[in-house]
Amino acid sequence: MPANDASGGHGVGLAVIGCGTTGRIRARLASENPGVRWLGLCDLKEDLATALAADTGADYVTADFAELVGRPEVTAVIVATDETVHVGPVLAALEHGRSLLIEKPLATDPVVSGQMLRIITESGADAVVGYTQRFRRRFLTARQRIRDGQIGDVTTVVARAFMNRMVPMATLRRTERKSALTPMVVSGTHSVDVCLWLLDGQAGKRPVEVYARAGNRVLGGIGTLDSTLGIVSLEDGALWSMSINWALPVQWPGSVYGLEIGVVGTRGVIDIEDTHRDAIIASELPQGAGYQPEGFAAGAPRHVDFLGSYPPGDLHEGALWGPMREETTTWIHRLLTGAPTQHATAAEAHRNLMLTMAMDLSARTGEAVKLPVDPASLRALAAGEG
Repeated sequence: MPANDASGGHGVGLAVIGCGTTGRIRARLASENPGVRWLGLCDLKEDLATALAADTGADYVTADFAELVGRPEVTAVIVATDETVHVGPVLAALEHGRSLLIEKPLATDPVVSGQMLRIITESGADAVVGYTQRFRRRFLTARQRIRDGQIGDVTTVVARAFMNRMVPMATLRRTERKSALTPMVVSGTHSVDVCLWLLDGQAGKRPVEVYARAGNRVLGGIGTLDSTLGIVSLEDGALWSMSINWALPVQWPGSVYGLEIGVVGTRGVIDIEDTHRDAIIASELPQGAGYQPEGFAAGAPRHVDFLGSYPPGDLHEGALWGPMREETTTWIHRLLTGAPTQHATAAEAHRNLMLTMAMDLSARTGEAVKLPVDPASLRALAAGEG
């Protein structure tokens, strides 16, 4: 059935809260979609919202998210604010019964994340969380082969993520809660989500223990870790290693993310390279910084780039093509038709936060952590206690 709003219109009435890097992408894509019949924008920075409104032909612009989500034209909301301020917009949208696409995480505080999950579940709202890697074709086809039993029962998963340091430099400058924004919680969560999503058709693949180590020789000065390396034990005895380093030099050619995942089963193996080294540009001219939110400068030129390594996708003649386009348009299709999609659920997003924070807890204490772990213990970790 088509989505309907309180004013009797058909189609999606969309509110985008947060007009920075990701909100801009989502709003631009939504404005091109014929299923979106009304678009409202919200940002505390008036210039960002005004510029985006001019680019999208938005119907309404405000700095008050509560006022926006309460408008009768709105049926769905995208929350694309900074990681630390998702809670208010999400709660306001739920109060009005709106469908939601929330950029990860639900919250950076594990206790609050659990509370958010409970509220979303009790409300019955259709709320999904932005884990764009699920829309890359290589992961989709790998998941299908695993679900079809073509490698048998999975016994081992090995995942490794490399990133240059632009994301932590840009992310941490926007908050005073630097200890809560670690490589696992902010960026490793995408690899964690993909690995568990690949396995979710197999029995016994629930994480039950994690043991991790971390280092901070490069980025310790700005308040975060360089790397976290962990081994996760699954319920059926399978093992999964998950490692991330986001302290590579600014000049590292990956615009953001380079990921490798190996999945070994009793009857076969799937080896996935998502490093984007198959298409490389080297130029006398500087290349774009990839992840470059408003007001951030990398501080050094990059002359080599792995094409396709920016997770949302790539620009061609002013339009973005790639996983975030597919994620956004598939979500709009979900709203219009009720069709199931591969978007991450709120429960999966909360699980990912708890697991990545458990890795950080293990790295800090030097001991294995049994799962599930008490959210209050993880809150103390994020606050720098213990």
